[in-house]
Amino acid sequence: MLAVPTLVGVLVVVFLLLYVAPGDPVQAMVGERADAGTIARLRAELQLDAPLPVQFANYAGKIVRGDLGRSYITNRPIVSDIAERFPRTLLLAGAAMLLATLSGVTIGVLAAVKPNGWFDRLALAVTYLGISFPVYWIGLLLIVLFAVTLRWLPASGYGRIEFLVLPALALGSRSIAYLARVTRGAMLEVLGADFVRTARAKGLAEGGVIVRHALRNALIPVVTVIGLDFGAYLTGSILTETIFSWPGIGRYVVMAISRRDLPAVQGSVLFLSLVFVTVNLLTDVAYRKVDPRVS
Repeated sequence: MLAVPTLVGVLVVVFLLLYVAPGDPVQAMVGERADAGTIARLRAELQLDAPLPVQFANYAGKIVRGDLGRSYITNRPIVSDIAERFPRTLLLAGAAMLLATLSGVTIGVLAAVKPNGWFDRLALAVTYLGISFPVYWIGLLLIVLFAVTLRWLPASGYGRIEFLVLPALALGSRSIAYLARVTRGAMLEVLGADFVRTARAKGLAEGGVIVRHALRNALIPVVTVIGLDFGAYLTGSILTETIFSWPGIGRYVVMAISRRDLPAVQGSVLFLSLVFVTVNLLTDVAYRKVDPRVS
């Protein structure tokens, strides 16, 4: 079980951010015009003048109790900021992953059913493009096409369902392409197996053979991609949220970095690391559900 050592390592690295980051966090709090006495008092209140091991012990103790500290800029508990913004990131990530799974798996299955056909060749070409283009370029292209030129959808913002379409499509575009390729490869391997030929010899309908026999046995690599990409969406949708002004945790991290709000950065990184580890654990559980032979 590597989850606990991973989180401990992240805790140490996040704590050291306070010391490797350029500038003075206390100075960022009070501004350039603060006197030396105010800076010294705040440094003592924040225990930044204590020895490093003491500071780490105090920091780790707060983390264990669920206290991620307070923002230097807003003076709000970071837990409250995360609780307010993470559901929005979860909504965006869930919509993007649902879109990517339905589209990517469908394209991959259809391409594998008739390999080297016109649809297979078209799918391979499109997936190459989807994997090659960065998400920020796709996001800007979608804004220009659907928001500026056609005026079908809003360019940015949060609220009604139409605000979700473009960021979900931009975020999920790479996964659509990758899932299509992985599904196609796995399906081609399974469709040539003996049990599939046996199912066809028994006179089963082709749709049932593909869905119930072939696709089910090709899901292990697909589940891997879904789990890893969903974890990445929850923890790394910074570019998408910034481009579309989506008020999620990714944009919160960008704002915290730009304002030198180190406690907010530290708390967000710790929380997102916990989310990523949890998603990986759930992916392992999903393996066993899909294929009981996986131990």
